[in-house]
Amino acid sequence: MSSLKELARLMKELDDQLVACMRCGLCQAVCPLFAETGREADVARGKLALLSGLAQEILQNPQGVQDHLNRCLLCGSCAANCPSGVKVLDIFIKARAILAGYLGLSPVKKAVFRGLLSQPDWFNRILAWGAKFQGIFVKPVDDLLGSSCARFMSPLLADRHFKALAPVPWHVKVPRRDTPPGAANLKVAFFVGCLIDKLFPQVADAVLKVLDHHGVGVYLPAGQGCCGIPALSGGDTQTFRHLVRLNLELLDDPAAPCDYLVTACATCSSTIKQLWPLMMQDSPPAEQERLKALAAKTLDISQFLVDKVGVAPAALGPEEGRIPLTYHDPCHLKKSLGVASQPRALLKANPAYILKEMTESDWCCGCGGSFNLQHYETSAAIGKRKRDNIAASHCRVVATGCPACMLQITDMLSQAGMRVLVKHAVEIYAGSLVRGTGARPLKNLT
Repeated sequence: MSSLKELARLMKELDDQLVACMRCGLCQAVCPLFAETGREADVARGKLALLSGLAQEILQNPQGVQDHLNRCLLCGSCAANCPSGVKVLDIFIKARAILAGYLGLSPVKKAVFRGLLSQPDWFNRILAWGAKFQGIFVKPVDDLLGSSCARFMSPLLADRHFKALAPVPWHVKVPRRDTPPGAANLKVAFFVGCLIDKLFPQVADAVLKVLDHHGVGVYLPAGQGCCGIPALSGGDTQTFRHLVRLNLELLDDPAAPCDYLVTACATCSSTIKQLWPLMMQDSPPAEQERLKALAAKTLDISQFLVDKVGVAPAALGPEEGRIPLTYHDPCHLKKSLGVASQPRALLKANPAYILKEMTESDWCCGCGGSFNLQHYETSAAIGKRKRDNIAASHCRVVATGCPACMLQITDMLSQAGMRVLVKHAVEIYAGSLVRGTGARPLKNLT
């Protein structure tokens, strides 16, 4: 925490928000963590009861409170289904910041957040070095899924099947861009995000392809940093605030006015729209207004294409011969932002595919960012439920709108030996744009 004044402000906001919880327990039915563990302390009601005496608990057992709070996916299922409208995610984020302010950050978090994440240039150099030499430490597992595993025993990688770093990150391929509006008479700023830049550059390629196809001007400033959610989830408000200001100066440039800010990452979208203004409420009024204005015009790429550009479903022929595809709703997209029909509209716009809904399409995949690193066994158990629902759909492709979900689903499918392709919804739509018409199925589906 930057000051005792900031700590006191967050404590006051926390107290004001906690009174809304009626302890009804309806959050139990939708909490993916509680479904696996059955522990009251793992559900929102239990955590909120613990936080109601936070000032006293901080003095008695601060580490215990922090451990309980960290056992949360921050998926927002509880908040989305709360009859009292308790802003559970806001409360948990603030509580983590308070505890980190009291206890301090661990040496590992300091090194990762303040030594790397807060310095985009240095972060990019380190990961570029990692991409160059990763073959020494990882080996391919599945060519269809593009998954790899560790060559040697590793406490961090464990039994994971993961996506290796892209040989060339997207920001190297496309360092900057500034094109005028075309037929759509719209211009957007494009926030790429860390995972797309370094693991899924093909998603960013698809974004540019569809924007160019529809005549949308694109402003892509060089030097973008992380949206800040890893640091904020870890309680490091200092790094979070630094990254917010760094990105704000790049994306809200008066010399390059844009109608909207688009992302292809559900987590980045929800962070920019909701958490940037929420956690910067003590910043200067002018800065707060800029953040609110930017948040108001931030849209997921599917939301922008469907609601603002006007993507229409394709004229569909017979079902026979079309590739069966299912869709996973990212928590931060559907539950936090209410975006669910738009990515499906993108999928339906490619006539080479047929959408078949899986059971529990909006059940959390179990990733939860740092939760996956700290509690991998539980994360994987939740992920296997998603994997089984994908298998039951009998589809050959699963699409989603979040690169973190893509990582988790790839891991679960690869470990089970399931040959199901994992794609972003915008990739499926981009595959239908061949010289502006026609449809093209994705390759390597066999």
